[in-house]
Amino acid sequence: MEHLKPFTNSELKSILKKRPKETKFGEHILLLPNFSNIYEQLLKLDVSYVIFGIKEDVGVFANYGNTGTSSAWDAAINILLNVQSNAYTHPKKVLILGHLEFDTYQEKLKQLDQKKRKDIQKARKKVSKIDEAVTHLVSQIVSAGKIPIIIGGGHNNAYGNIKGTSLGLKKQINAINFDAHHDFRAEEGRHSGNGFSYAYAEGFLKHYFIFGLHENYTSDTIFKTLNKLRRVKYSTFESMMIRRDTNFDTEMEIASQHITSKAFGLEIDCDAIQNIPSSAMTPSGFSVNKARAFIHHFGKQQHVAYLHICEAAPTLETDVQVGKLISYLITDFIRAHEII
Repeated sequence: MEHLKPFTNSELKSILKKRPKETKFGEHILLLPNFSNIYEQLLKLDVSYVIFGIKEDVGVFANYGNTGTSSAWDAAINILLNVQSNAYTHPKKVLILGHLEFDTYQEKLKQLDQKKRKDIQKARKKVSKIDEAVTHLVSQIVSAGKIPIIIGGGHNNAYGNIKGTSLGLKKQINAINFDAHHDFRAEEGRHSGNGFSYAYAEGFLKHYFIFGLHENYTSDTIFKTLNKLRRVKYSTFESMMIRRDTNFDTEMEIASQHITSKAFGLEIDCDAIQNIPSSAMTPSGFSVNKARAFIHHFGKQQHVAYLHICEAAPTLETDVQVGKLISYLITDFIRAHEII
């Protein structure tokens, strides 16, 4: 499959840090023996979760954001494989597939200028190509009856996740987005700010809930648009955490009623978590523990179809902390879903 770089045994061995009397997560996960037919192999394997990364910044660039999201996969996998294997982490249920790599697109970004409209349009055309790869891979995993856990890249990849899951299940799906931003911008060419609006307009996304929208960064026009759409609902960060008009648990229940009765995607944007290096890092956001509680709540729902953790943009100094964060979120999700 084009763009897919398989995760190999040699990579696994180079990352694992074994210790006496301990067993690491990476010692029990599965890898595919070959990549000639991913769907057929997944059908035969006794795993529930297929983890893969997306290494790209193109969607963020095309939305005038700060790049760096292509680094999240490496940060995450280096930590995840070295967490403990025990009754709480369920590594035998996990297959590490590899990552989607877009080296030629990433190289071309270096030649583009965000201040030039024609360069933004060039980047948006590349995002459409990334969409195709993400859609195809997600649809293969979902068709095989597995749950994709997708790490990295910009929030543009929500479109491919939703479309791929919808195609794999042969029906519309719902989605919940833990995010400071709505990502429901105009269909002006693909970028990280309109993955949900494109999926909605094209009929792949039915019900959509935005959890923790920041009032300072949502235009009046968008609020009016969202308020008119019966199938789109939202809660704001300020209403929960600042004014206390409502609360976190109540809003999770309201969101659950809107999206969990049928297959739904669980989208986690690291922009929503306070002080986490991301494409739009915020000094005011949900705590890491709130994000973990959110994933636990929705991960234990019967109809959750995938998990996507995106927009993290680790630097050399923050690589380990971001990797730990993403690993906590992944294992929280698996732990919650195994309760069912």
